[in-house]
Amino acid sequence: MSADETTRIGARMLDAMRPVMQARAPEVQVRAVQCLGVCKRPATVAVSAPDGYTFVFGDLEPQSGADAIASFVLSYRIVDYGFVPWIARPELLRSRLVARIPSVKWSPEDGHPPDSGT
Repeated sequence: MSADETTRIGARMLDAMRPVMQARAPEVQVRAVQCLGVCKRPATVAVSAPDGYTFVFGDLEPQSGADAIASFVLSYRIVDYGFVPWIARPELLRSRLVARIPSVKWSPEDGHPPDSGT
């Protein structure tokens, strides 16, 4: 796939995401980034929060991917640290995970999330 095709699918994904997220979770910010470095798995989307996991999903088609990401975000917002277990993810996303990255605020010693009181 050429860089132009990748750019086009990313732009189409962004265009598909905005109205879906506006309808289902209007307070969630949807924004473009220059590159997620996953050229072989377009379209790629990252879901993140300051104190939670970042999930990166790839190989998404704009409409079905936008719907699946919107469903994922609804679960992501209500679970501790955004950790949505595999079984609770939309079926489409279960096989499309590129990475699950913990928050930088977590303990470097054991990798566990911080105590809920901190």
